[in-house]
Amino acid sequence: MADDNSTSSAVDRLTYLLIGAGIGATVALLFAPKSGRELRGDIADASRKGVELTTEQARRLGEKATDVYGQATAKATDIYGQAAAKATDIYGQTAQKAQDLIDAGKETVSAKREQLQAAIDAGKEAYAEEKDRAKGANTLGTGSSTPGNA
Repeated sequence: MADDNSTSSAVDRLTYLLIGAGIGATVALLFAPKSGRELRGDIADASRKGVELTTEQARRLGEKATDVYGQATAKATDIYGQAAAKATDIYGQTAQKAQDLIDAGKETVSAKREQLQAAIDAGKEAYAEEKDRAKGANTLGTGSSTPGNA
């Protein structure tokens, strides 16, 4: 970046120097003791040189602008690539964590389902045993009153 500033500064200084030289030459031509035809020729030559110089400076400026544009484009592309890679990485990590949480949730639900099913089965078994015990008690109770009637 420092090279860009020093190059730009050098180009600016050179431009100012050449502009100053052109103005000085024009002033010198106007005040020099020459005939009209000679003076007009000198002014035309100075103008032509000024146009050539300006054209050359414009070309250099265009090249410099093209270089800077290319560098900026490359840097922007690089930054975009890095950001895209980082976003993809973060997405992948987040998706993996989400999948891990889903799997853990499924395992927890499955374990709780098994516990609940075991409790339901135990409850059914206890109900059936109690029902059988109650039938047995009724049969015994009914049987003891029957011998008393006979």
